[in-house]
Amino acid sequence: MKYTLEICTDSVASAVAAQKGGAKRIELCSGLVIGGLSPDPALFKVVRANTDLEIRTLLRPRFGDFCYDEYEFEMLKEEVQMYREFGADGVVIGILRPDGTMNVEQMEELVRISGDMKVTMHRAFDVCKDPYETLEQCVSLGIDTILTSGQKDSAWNGREMLKELKERAKGRIEILAGAGINPGVISKLSEYAGLKTFHMSGKIVKESRMEFRRQGVPMGMPGMSEFEIWQTDEEAVREAVKVLKNISGLDKRDEIV
Repeated sequence: MKYTLEICTDSVASAVAAQKGGAKRIELCSGLVIGGLSPDPALFKVVRANTDLEIRTLLRPRFGDFCYDEYEFEMLKEEVQMYREFGADGVVIGILRPDGTMNVEQMEELVRISGDMKVTMHRAFDVCKDPYETLEQCVSLGIDTILTSGQKDSAWNGREMLKELKERAKGRIEILAGAGINPGVISKLSEYAGLKTFHMSGKIVKESRMEFRRQGVPMGMPGMSEFEIWQTDEEAVREAVKVLKNISGLDKRDEIV
């Protein structure tokens, strides 16, 4: 049986750590501290040059809700086309209407532009009005993956819905569990909901290399230290891969996709 571990990364160092830990697929973004934004093309190119990972690029033009104006939608179309030309393996997208339903027309256009790339519906799914209707719409559009926490603050807390989504999907679409995923949660969710695909950042907080530290000059969100770096931990990825191999019965020489 196919088991998948996807690592969410927003730097080259994190992507390299994900590969060293045994992951084969990443979701590449920027600004992970605010939930992830579209990555810079230079980040994609340097990650591609330094890893052999399958790369799905998160496309999100700004922080906040998933209801986009005409300019933001134009940006999304340009980004899908750009990353298709760059050779990305997939894109991670999601657009909602003000009433909480999926904007099917706009999503259909993005899927069309994506061509033969894989398409993931990102966690806009977790704030949509009717997840089961949205599941069927994703299937109809040819989207192959839904990234979701089961509309809760963590995948474990959303385990009831994740189980229901997995049953309703009937193999037509991949249910990718995300939010609060770690090796222990992977094992429990696999047993409880029958899930085989998991999304995690495996992050640790590293101290800045700066020795001189000017205080009282925030560059971003108030209350957040300017001297901390969030980065994927190679060991956390390795442990998650080990758990997946154990629950899937894979030989140590086998690989998690």
